[in-house]
Amino acid sequence: MHRLFSFILFVIFIPLSFGSEDQQRLINADADKANWLSHGRTYSENRQSPLEQITADNVSSLGLAWYFDTGTHRGLEASPIVVDGIIYTTGSWSKVFANNGVTGELLWSFDPQVPKAWAINACCDVVNRGVAVIGDQLFVGTIDGRLIALDRLTGEVIWDQLTIDNTKPYTITGAPRVVNDTVIIGNGGAEYGVRGYVSAYDVKDGSMRWRFYTVPGNPALPHESAAMAMAAKTWTGDVFWQVGGGGTVWDSMAYDPDLDLLYIGVGNGSPWNRYIRSPGGGDNLFLSSIVALNATTGEYVWHYQTTPADNWDYTATQHIVLADIELRGEKRKVLMQAPKNGFFYVMDRTNGELISAQNYVPISWASHVDIETGRPVETENADYRGDPQITKPAPFGGHNWQPMAFNDNTGLMYIPAMENLSVYNTPQEFEYLPGGHWNTGQDDKAAGDSPFAQMDASMLGPVLKHLMRGRVIAWDPVKQQEAWRIEHETMWNGGLLTTKSDLLFQGNGTGEFVAYDATNGERLWDHYVGNGIIAPPVSYEVDGEQYIAVMAGWGGAVGLVFAQPEAIGGGPGRLLVYKLNGDTQLPVEPIVRPLPQPPAVTGDEAAVANGQVLYLQHCMRCHGIGAASNGVIADLRYMSQGSHDMFDEIVRGGIFSPLGMVSFADVLDEQQAKDVHQYIIAMANSKWEHDQSPAWVRDTKDWLFDKVGAAAALFM
Repeated sequence: MHRLFSFILFVIFIPLSFGSEDQQRLINADADKANWLSHGRTYSENRQSPLEQITADNVSSLGLAWYFDTGTHRGLEASPIVVDGIIYTTGSWSKVFANNGVTGELLWSFDPQVPKAWAINACCDVVNRGVAVIGDQLFVGTIDGRLIALDRLTGEVIWDQLTIDNTKPYTITGAPRVVNDTVIIGNGGAEYGVRGYVSAYDVKDGSMRWRFYTVPGNPALPHESAAMAMAAKTWTGDVFWQVGGGGTVWDSMAYDPDLDLLYIGVGNGSPWNRYIRSPGGGDNLFLSSIVALNATTGEYVWHYQTTPADNWDYTATQHIVLADIELRGEKRKVLMQAPKNGFFYVMDRTNGELISAQNYVPISWASHVDIETGRPVETENADYRGDPQITKPAPFGGHNWQPMAFNDNTGLMYIPAMENLSVYNTPQEFEYLPGGHWNTGQDDKAAGDSPFAQMDASMLGPVLKHLMRGRVIAWDPVKQQEAWRIEHETMWNGGLLTTKSDLLFQGNGTGEFVAYDATNGERLWDHYVGNGIIAPPVSYEVDGEQYIAVMAGWGGAVGLVFAQPEAIGGGPGRLLVYKLNGDTQLPVEPIVRPLPQPPAVTGDEAAVANGQVLYLQHCMRCHGIGAASNGVIADLRYMSQGSHDMFDEIVRGGIFSPLGMVSFADVLDEQQAKDVHQYIIAMANSKWEHDQSPAWVRDTKDWLFDKVGAAAALFM
């Protein structure tokens, strides 16, 4: 049930012959040591550089060669692409930059002029994970759903294709992939209510070659494919197709040119809550699945569903890595993934057979994966129709979009992993809110009554520090066990790069870029950059010199929602490039934000409580839990008196729409907006009182909160 449903009963192992020299260059990217041609360097997405000039013996001499300011203070998630000495990156709002790889000189930039109001549809910051290049063409997806082809040498637009229904809250944050003579892109928006798909466009003119829908649509209409007819049998009720169903392909892809198979990771359901989404049960294909498609035609070949009837936002859009490894004395063509649900999967990529699955972080929703059926065995914790359940992992996942790296010398997969938990619950009634509003199917009032929501930010931060933890896990995919780990101070950290010289590079939320020994995790070198790093590094070579490049810019889902006390946010977003004996100085200035004395709370306890529920539903995903922010978006506790005076004009009048803060008049009436305002004022006063108290009182409280968090972590 879990793996086949295949319409193709054989696999062709003969390598395909392509006429394009540019396509052959991408296929042979592993032999092109100097460049980083694809998102994961090669189609296998292993993120291992073959360069060996920088080693464990000399990495201590690594220094900054140059840096480039992107001009933003939002999240930067791009994996740079490097072709013939030019490095291509993207910044916030889908902007593209081309820099000289040796000097950092800006060669050109491109701004797609995304309307800032579209940010209301972006669940997890206005980020972009990079471009794709073939020949002299460069492709970028935009936050407002366009796919744009540029001349990579000049930045001039070749074509601009809308890939979505722009009456619906779709977004694009992922990097395109070029396969054969098509450029492939998915989209996001499942939290809001959209139907997922992935599309392939002709690289020359932008015409659509094929589209694969990941979930069924209106049952009154013909199915788009036999795969959708099959999937429709696993859904029930009317909510899913009216809301959209979800299943967005918002990030991961990999490609095997020998098999001509494109592997896509499919996202969560819309709404998250399966009891609302599909009340009669069913696995809800192809939610939270790895799907193999014929790359030429877009036809379904096989699938494996990591989380049948996903109930927790456990997407399978996380990084997919292809490798040939020896298992039980036999060389196998495998696909590996560590999706949000906490299990690490090793699969035969030719046919979708599950080889092994083991949890890599603590989980509570399932006990194990049954290898015979391929299905997770759910625990009582999985059902949250009655009492709320505290479940591991949280919607952030055991691993999110930050890429893993696989080193074929050590045989280890390096996972930027997270340990976390969340409260899940079911509302008595569900009302779909169209447009830029979350529709997760969770009970916001019950969430407001949870012990986490009742804490103010001064207590919440230290407590969650122990409950929400980040680490690098060196995972042995053959033994399916952890080899060693590196613990981090923040949960949200950067993607990974490994090298043939057995180094491991990663940036972290405390603003450090670090090199480790890939054999044992020993820290060998670090550089403080003054801003949290969540993007993955890459390595390239020009004129015989090796460089390491990474983007620094705190943000993304956790960067917005969860104000981690140790995280560094709000600094200038930058592209940083290192080499041996680099001697450029990076200007790093401390971020100082004086807290103005807030106005007094004038609402009663009920108004503040109602404001909290409304804040959780409409404001938290951008302005943070407890109205606390790490500086990526305005920390509302720091509002000026002028902003307090104009609160209704901002929140309901939409006077800041050109800056991205749209009107919420469609979901908040005047009194509800006042209640939200009172909740924010209450949080501001709590921080003011904390900050104004004597140092010994603050230190005592912080120490106590830290101990409470440490104790709580032992029992959760």
